[in-house]
Amino acid sequence: MKWTDSKKGYENFLRLEKSLSQNSVAAYVNDINKLISFLEEEYKKLPPEKVKLQHLKRFLEWLNEKGVSPRTQARTISGIKSFFKYMLMEEKISNDPTTLLESPKIGRKLPDILSMEEIDALIEAVDVSKAEGQRNRAMLETLYSCGLRVSELVNLKLTNLFFDQGFIKIEGKAGKERLVPISKRAMEEINRYLAGYRKTLRINKESENVLFLNRRGKKLSRVMIFTIIKNLADKVGLNKKISPHTFRHSFATHLINGGADLRAVQEMLGHESILTTEIYTHLDKDYLHSTIHQFHPRS
Repeated sequence: MKWTDSKKGYENFLRLEKSLSQNSVAAYVNDINKLISFLEEEYKKLPPEKVKLQHLKRFLEWLNEKGVSPRTQARTISGIKSFFKYMLMEEKISNDPTTLLESPKIGRKLPDILSMEEIDALIEAVDVSKAEGQRNRAMLETLYSCGLRVSELVNLKLTNLFFDQGFIKIEGKAGKERLVPISKRAMEEINRYLAGYRKTLRINKESENVLFLNRRGKKLSRVMIFTIIKNLADKVGLNKKISPHTFRHSFATHLINGGADLRAVQEMLGHESILTTEIYTHLDKDYLHSTIHQFHPRS
């Protein structure tokens, strides 16, 4: 059995049956490519049906030797396990070699967040005198107001805006849809963008229903959103490594610190498991400091 055939079948399975995005499919396939590189180097490209637990344990050691972080190792092993489960399901192998394979232990990393003042500073730093300025303000306000993933922001459709009801419909991972409340301020910024900059564009036919567009009238790329945020962070002198996802982390943390119900936040974020949402229940440092100073006998 050839790796190329098995990998192609797995890729089709992820895309068609699991309905994963192209980015997610690429990440899973990259995990398999790492394993193939290892097998070529140490076992002269052992075929998929010949891979055993001892080979995979050595693969983990190989990743470690190359300086791959425990978190990335765990992510890679998750992809490898998914691949062999697919192979077993398709009856291409009779035993799953990953059954007893343990991933490296990793701690739960708390996400970086922005304060309300930092978010306001970033949004205020947008130069609205430039043609795309109002679009950028509307995008950042929507990111924070609704806690969107960057892929959800760039794919947001005009027909999914329900401003009369104060909601937008989001098409999330694996095509799952959810309704998310949108703030009055975000709606105002979007309406200004729709009445101004967007009306000046020659809109590509395929992008007519896409909300946020580039100057060529096409859907914005994820990279463009990252670039816009990075440039604004540099402009205000924000000494933090931030991304579009930082706005999502901040949205969730501010809600929970403000007393929002964890289940409601899970629904708004589109998390399948509430365990994923629980990471946002960490307390901010100021609250921890004030509590210790107030109640600890040594303070």
